[in-house]
Amino acid sequence: MLHSPRRCFGQGDRGTITGTVADPAGAVVVAAPVEARNRQIGSVFETQSTGTGNYTLSQLPAGSYELSIAVPGFKKYVRQGLTVEVAQTLRIDVALEVGSATESVTVSEAATLLKTEGGELSHNVSAARLDELPVLSIGSAAGSSAVRNPTSVVQLVPGAYLNANVNLKVNGAPANTSAFRIEGQDASNGYVAAVPAQVQPSVDSIQEVSIQTSNFAAEYGQVGGGFFNYTMKSGTNQLHGTVYDYFVNEVLNAGTPYTVSPNNPTEHIRTVERRNDYGFTLGTPIVLPKLYDGHDKTFLFFNWEQLAYE
Repeated sequence: MLHSPRRCFGQGDRGTITGTVADPAGAVVVAAPVEARNRQIGSVFETQSTGTGNYTLSQLPAGSYELSIAVPGFKKYVRQGLTVEVAQTLRIDVALEVGSATESVTVSEAATLLKTEGGELSHNVSAARLDELPVLSIGSAAGSSAVRNPTSVVQLVPGAYLNANVNLKVNGAPANTSAFRIEGQDASNGYVAAVPAQVQPSVDSIQEVSIQTSNFAAEYGQVGGGFFNYTMKSGTNQLHGTVYDYFVNEVLNAGTPYTVSPNNPTEHIRTVERRNDYGFTLGTPIVLPKLYDGHDKTFLFFNWEQLAYE
């Protein structure tokens, strides 16, 4: 996946930062320049406060951000450690302090977990959490693709049930009524109750999954059950990657109770199970020595996965 940061993105898999800018007396500050910088890829998103002191930075790719506001007559405000999630809105209200522009106030506390900008019920799950918890299977339990199924995130959502490629229900809605978006693009299948195996993304290429289960906004229409919104990883300014192998072999399993192995009377029978779901990921800026430096501009992310079994 080769890409450059842009200012317009497909609907659905982006986030928003909003809030108000005020002075020490509580009066709103008009036309205050607001800047959000993505710490992974260096992209900068800019706006300014309106006549009512409000600002909104929309269509932000999911990731970690630093918010800064510099107004003459006030200390520069810097808010670090902001995590923008898929289809979520962070509210950051800013109270500027009187001082020189060369001075700054840096806030590093995390944003509040209380959502006040929307009434939808949603759950955001990172791919790292999927890897850390025992919710991913390979083989028949994963569905027709046999590799790790990203729809297994349903197991972490209250009121949801999944039988891979057979039945998916959210809050008691009929099966096959959920919708899936990958990077804002529709990947739904009216015949299969999950992301079709033909377009199923690799779990290690997913950055985050947002599952909206009720009261979603109008832009997420045509959904009877849950709305599954996948956003993919990207290259960053730092070279990074992973190598993985999900390994299954009967020698690691317990024997079947009340059976005797024909080869060893002291052991139980072990059903033959041999599978390897392996691959790697690589993310990097595009750098051509003496020709082009893609830091903060152009990135490459590559993922490869294969299943071998007997």
